Amino acid sequence: MKNLFIAMMAIGTLSISSSGFAQETSKIKSETVKVKGVCSMCKKRIEDAAYIKGVKRADWDVKTQELKVVYNADKTTLDKIEQSIAHTGHDAGNVVADKEKYKKLPSCCAYNDGAECSH
Repeated sequence: MKNLFIAMMAIGTLSISSSGFAQETSKIKSETVKVKGVCSMCKKRIEDAAYIKGVKRADWDVKTQELKVVYNADKTTLDKIEQSIAHTGHDAGNVVADKEKYKKLPSCCAYNDGAECSH
């Protein structure tokens, strides 16, 4: 009888922990968003800005100008990530870059001015 009780407790613990894991993974979202930029300096700036609380991964592709971001939806939103990037001077999704920050970008990163960069 004691062994049966221990076995039942173990099964109950496993089902509780596995359901908790399922809930945790459902909070994780993966999104792709267009972010304007030109070079590897832009890449670093964009990815750094995307790494706000709750972001697990951010990877911006220079050629496609797409940011692939993985984040915890309980801790942040795609809009907050886009706002953070726009605050550094890069248009992100539907969020237009902060004009003053854009003006302070290095000249080779000025994507609206037809910049071409070798970085």
